[in-house]
Amino acid sequence: MSARVVVLAGPSGAGKSRLAERLGLPVLRLDDFYKDGDDPSLPTITAGANSGLVDWDHPDSWLYGDALATLLTLCRDGVSEVPVYEIAQNGRCGSATLDLGDAPLFVAEGIFAPEVVPACREAGVLAGAYCITQRPLVTFWRRLTRDLREHRKPPLVLLRRGLALMRDQRRVVAHATELGCEVATADEAHTCIMSWAGTP
Repeated sequence: MSARVVVLAGPSGAGKSRLAERLGLPVLRLDDFYKDGDDPSLPTITAGANSGLVDWDHPDSWLYGDALATLLTLCRDGVSEVPVYEIAQNGRCGSATLDLGDAPLFVAEGIFAPEVVPACREAGVLAGAYCITQRPLVTFWRRLTRDLREHRKPPLVLLRRGLALMRDQRRVVAHATELGCEVATADEAHTCIMSWAGTP
């Protein structure tokens, strides 16, 4: 293996992407492995105000096999072709080459990141796994302002989704913990990763 992976999980809006940038390591965006919006296998919400809409927070809306294969290829070869996904367009808009260069570590982050942790540990490529958390209300506000700024979905959909995710945050964190993630704030994870990565 030419590299190992640091997995960053946590609720949408918790600060995973921001932490990945702070670390200064190559980043594999696992959210780019969402299915296209016209995929007939997409799960839908079955109850509540958003009933009938695509459930983008369900693991079945995501291509686990493709994401894991790409991750393991990066660990083995140090380079892989990765998809580029536009949330506002509900689909992929191309691809790009992710080249780790001589970096011994890279980051894989996304809301479904916990799903790859067991397989990465079994393959011997997992350097660490963290579930990034903060207070639910802070996460809600940061997620909402980000999604509105990026025009990801209509405002009412974003508000309803944000409220549902805020209520679901405890379950998301518990699920990540069950799959092997360590719960930490972004600052705690940053300090820990930098210390064992040998970076000041």
